[in-house]
Amino acid sequence: MKTKQRIVLGMSGGVDSSVCAFLLQQQGYDVVGLFMQNWDEVVNYDIKGHIQANHNNCNAAKDYKDALSVGNKLNITVYYKEFIDAYWKEVFQYVVNEYNKGRTPNPDILCNKYIKFNRFIDYAKNELGIDKIAMGHYANVVYKNKQYYLVRAKDEHKDQTYFLCWLNQEQLSKTIFPLGKFTKDEVRKIAAANNFINWNKKDSTGICFIGERKFKEFLMNYIQPKKGDIVDVVTYKKIATHEGIMYYTIGQNRSLGLGGMNTKYFVCKKDLKNNVLYVCSEENSDEYLSSTQAILSNFNWINDVKEWLNRPVLIRFRHTGQLVKGQFYLNNGHVIINYEPTKAVAPGQFAVLYIGKICLGGGIIEKTNQK
Repeated sequence: MKTKQRIVLGMSGGVDSSVCAFLLQQQGYDVVGLFMQNWDEVVNYDIKGHIQANHNNCNAAKDYKDALSVGNKLNITVYYKEFIDAYWKEVFQYVVNEYNKGRTPNPDILCNKYIKFNRFIDYAKNELGIDKIAMGHYANVVYKNKQYYLVRAKDEHKDQTYFLCWLNQEQLSKTIFPLGKFTKDEVRKIAAANNFINWNKKDSTGICFIGERKFKEFLMNYIQPKKGDIVDVVTYKKIATHEGIMYYTIGQNRSLGLGGMNTKYFVCKKDLKNNVLYVCSEENSDEYLSSTQAILSNFNWINDVKEWLNRPVLIRFRHTGQLVKGQFYLNNGHVIINYEPTKAVAPGQFAVLYIGKICLGGGIIEKTNQK
């Protein structure tokens, strides 16, 4: 009798990874689960900014319990592993440093590259003796012409290829995404039909493995407040005081302390040297928030870039952002992108390129031509 191929599945206690376990079994795999805890609020001084009284550690314990429940139902062994120190050093320190520079980083992309598809793969291979892994991301991997392509999911609203843009051929070759051809509604129906305890569990939100937080208060755990002026970019008049440039993002229009004004204001520029936060009114937002060009660094090409040269692309600046038409060209190690006028494209963010459904990769925005 042919031995079933073993696979290690990242099980978070959520409905997506639980349905992955079921689907993989249906496909004939011998499934082993691995639950990761990458954040500890006590160890990591996570005191301010919690939205609920039951903090992250309690949630992690409940998530692990849910993962064990599904594992027991499917007769799957679920292991537990901490990568708390690695997450802090390889993901979170970078995030804090970027915010300190007034930039807008994306921790989920780093978490995928360095933790979920690096530390996790190493642990699966070295400790569990298994080469292949599976994750509950909404994405597809297609093998064609002797290389692996990262392809957008059937469910465009849930597609997570933006977060996977820094993966390489080696990582994709070892990974299966069972949910790539399903919608979220279909996944929940499968979970309900199998009486999974988490079939209607709320989707996780917020920072990867940390969860949802009151953003400014959370950052105050790691970055000291530094008050300064909020200035109207048109009139150059001070209209309020901020608590620290690093707590605000380009395009932000909430929690600015500008209630009662006659117009809505948006963060449009940060002067780190002089500690000034510039805002523009809604009527001036097209002029002061829009850009049409950006310089990208550290661009990861998932496939050979020669395949994509001189072709129009689609660009995504946020996970849930719309796809914007554009072009790219290479210049001294950087990728330059030109695109349709788009608001709130900020240094530190990732720009991810697509041709059709194929994700070409992504890079960090260093500079835009925003006014």
